[in-house]
Amino acid sequence: MDTLTRIRAFIDVVEAEGFSAAARKTGRSKALLSKYVRELEDDLGALLLNRTTRQFSLTEAGHTYYRTASDILKEIDNLADLVREKNSDLKGKLRLSVPRTFIDADVGQSLIDFARENPELSMEIVADDRFVDLIEEGFDLAIRITKLEDSGLIARKLSDFRVHAVATPDFVARHGPLETPQDLGKVPCIIDTNSRFQNHIRYFEPGGGTNSVATRGPIEVNSPQATLRAARSGLGVAIVPDFIARPHIQSGELVTLFDEYISRDRGIYAVYPHRRYLPAKVRSFVDYLSNWFRKNG
Repeated sequence: MDTLTRIRAFIDVVEAEGFSAAARKTGRSKALLSKYVRELEDDLGALLLNRTTRQFSLTEAGHTYYRTASDILKEIDNLADLVREKNSDLKGKLRLSVPRTFIDADVGQSLIDFARENPELSMEIVADDRFVDLIEEGFDLAIRITKLEDSGLIARKLSDFRVHAVATPDFVARHGPLETPQDLGKVPCIIDTNSRFQNHIRYFEPGGGTNSVATRGPIEVNSPQATLRAARSGLGVAIVPDFIARPHIQSGELVTLFDEYISRDRGIYAVYPHRRYLPAKVRSFVDYLSNWFRKNG
């Protein structure tokens, strides 16, 4: 029996958290999967799984073997992708982590467009505002909106990114004049709790250096979309991403404040683990998004 077949069976069982679930997922019988795992254990001379009628768990040896075997199989699959004649013939599954702000905004259409053009590739898109551990949690790549810091991951910038301080013209007329970010400490603000700095807004001084101002307001919410809606309702000033605020700025519904003070040192990045062989599906996806932003930015 092919050792790789046994290893794949073992990984399928672990990731499905049981033989029955793995059988349903892979279309193989529970008895066959059990046979493959038992033969793998016999070859290794070590017990990899503790199995009873009610419980399923990895042994210490099983944990070690699973981590290493998963990496090896990924490299084998990636190498197979690498030598395919046409990258357009993408198959398999692409597991992607994206911020909720991204997927819910117009730019989220980029993911839908890619899926439409690659019907044989299955995409699992997980919307999560936290920075997931790509390797530990089994993601192929992530979209991140950030000021990129050294993380040991490979990153490709897809687009520039900036935020705006916005409010309705009526709000500005009632509470103005608003001339510098320090004025935000005197007026109601909408607090996006996703921000690293919470109710402190950081900004650049015209002469160099950074500063911050403490803000308060009627609403604190961990959603840029909800923050934007509150600003559009005239409840306060909000700091929101350009790609969700732009239509409302262009229509005149919202006006921007302190543009010369607001940070522009962030970007939208595709990040993925450093591997010797980059899967064709990841490479094609990143290339597609880079082109999409050039055309639609």
